[in-house]
Amino acid sequence: MRVIGRLVIAGLLPLSAILLAVGACSKPPATGGPVPVDPTADVGPGWFRDVTAESGVQFTYRNGEEADQYTILEALGGGLAALDYDGDGLLDLFVVGGGYFDGPDNHQIKGFPCRLYKNLGGFHFADVTDAAGLGGIDFYSHAAVVGDYDRDGWPDLLVTGWGRLALFHNAPVDPADPQKGRHFVDVTTKAGLPQGLWTTGAAWGDLDGDGWPDLYVCQYGNWSFERNHPTDCKSDDGRREICMPKRFVGLEHRVFRNKGDGTFEDVSKAAGLRVARTEAEVAALDWLPPAVRARLNGTPFGRGLGVLMVDVTGDGRPDIYVTNDADDNFLYVNRTRRPGAIRLEEMGLDSGTALSAGGIPDASMGVDAADYNGTGRASLWCTNYFGEAHALYRNETRGDRPFFVHVSAAAAITAAGHSIVGWGTGFVDLTHRGWEDLVLTAGDAYRHSPKIPRAQVPLVFENQGNGRFTEVTPKAGSYFRTPHRGRGLVLADFDNDGRVDLAVSHLNEPVAILRNEADTGGRQWLGLELARAGHADAVGARVVIEAGGRKQTRFAKGGGSYLSSSDRRFLFGLGSADRVDTVTVFWPGGAEQHFRGVTPGRYWRLIEGQEQPVPAPAPVATR
Repeated sequence: MRVIGRLVIAGLLPLSAILLAVGACSKPPATGGPVPVDPTADVGPGWFRDVTAESGVQFTYRNGEEADQYTILEALGGGLAALDYDGDGLLDLFVVGGGYFDGPDNHQIKGFPCRLYKNLGGFHFADVTDAAGLGGIDFYSHAAVVGDYDRDGWPDLLVTGWGRLALFHNAPVDPADPQKGRHFVDVTTKAGLPQGLWTTGAAWGDLDGDGWPDLYVCQYGNWSFERNHPTDCKSDDGRREICMPKRFVGLEHRVFRNKGDGTFEDVSKAAGLRVARTEAEVAALDWLPPAVRARLNGTPFGRGLGVLMVDVTGDGRPDIYVTNDADDNFLYVNRTRRPGAIRLEEMGLDSGTALSAGGIPDASMGVDAADYNGTGRASLWCTNYFGEAHALYRNETRGDRPFFVHVSAAAAITAAGHSIVGWGTGFVDLTHRGWEDLVLTAGDAYRHSPKIPRAQVPLVFENQGNGRFTEVTPKAGSYFRTPHRGRGLVLADFDNDGRVDLAVSHLNEPVAILRNEADTGGRQWLGLELARAGHADAVGARVVIEAGGRKQTRFAKGGGSYLSSSDRRFLFGLGSADRVDTVTVFWPGGAEQHFRGVTPGRYWRLIEGQEQPVPAPAPVATR
């Protein structure tokens, strides 16, 4: 009820929303908690086989904790990215490296190298970092974010971290000879992106409807050795420990508008982000309601970690959900009406997505969205700290005013997740049943907590198709039966067989490559990839298929998981259906297009304005 109280006092909820929320809080959950899992049950070999040893991916994200500086920088970790950088139809893997502390007092912050692994097929990868031009990344890194910023049809790469933001353009080695392959060129300065930021999560997406992907970048807090490095923090048993997030003030996030000429401009103030402003700058936001303008100044900026761009209101424009560490989460609803002028209304509290079910901020990290309950709307999901419920916000939006209900308890997620710290995450149909399941990595943020282990077992929840999930972690395989210091997670079909595989980054533990070998019971699948005219950005699009008498919906998203970029293709399990009746794409901007003739068992490319779907590369590996 604390959430409702804050919203009613502010005058921000309509009566219908208040009554719905009161009913949700006053009634007992529809379910009595998670269905228990018997850890001694015979679960067989599991859905995922750990193929790291034979994959050729031999790399570890390191956070520099051996210097015993106990900085909060060390807690965040890093991510990974899946991208087909060379256009051969196979997703390659980029892994950020982290960093360390150097110098006579260990106060010099330096970076470990990152790595790019080319997918050779059959779950074999080769390190091509230097040949691809990515061997010079020398700053303490966090996130890897993929997007085609210049609309040339090739995925580019953004790397975030301490004091740096690096943009790499995917370019031909020799424009006159395509056979010489591709490499990455650092265009950060040329693009006009700033330095000196502590950047974490980021997301690409066309926010103003001009076809060019814009960029949202989170910042964390005001920690540094020079300005704010407290050394008095202790664990419960008296040992020195990393300080809690609330010892640090959140920094301003940024939104950069893509100008379409290879450069960006910082439009954070004009777009409506929660940043510091003069009175004149507040007054200039005359397109926002007065109450919204008033609370933009003097409010916490948010210790940002995760960010997701997805359309939650159904208007074809990407909105932005931001997960903050022990601050209110943000939901920026896209109010843009014309290209060139990004307009965002922050509605985290209004919508019910800012706080926990108890009305207080969670320490939120990973983030995703899905139509988990078959309504056609994008519900939001974020992973949280130990003792907090990982948050599933069911989308009850009608019209353009977003409204969500915290349903983790009713969905039977709360109890199983209470004992772990969640990071990388994602929705995915693991066994082609036609419902998206949930995966999340786990590991404590601190070094000496006596309450929970530092290495923790990741979790898998199976979607039961009735609004509830069942924890089935032991069924997922040996990796899921042992503890890890998890952080970033990529969900990607590395062998194009229709089963989504995983790549996981950890703290000071090797990256794990997990091949999905689940027995799907002969159920069919369909893979779809969107391609807009002129390589325009597709974030904000919605895809609906009809098969077996029901509809399934997927959303084109930017960002997500935790500091990572997953496979942007759509994978649909067909359950008992053996064919697809119709495929409908709702493109950004409102155009609706129907496709027929797609057959299960392969990937198809759906091209805006082109009537017939185009077969994408066939599976390259067999079981």
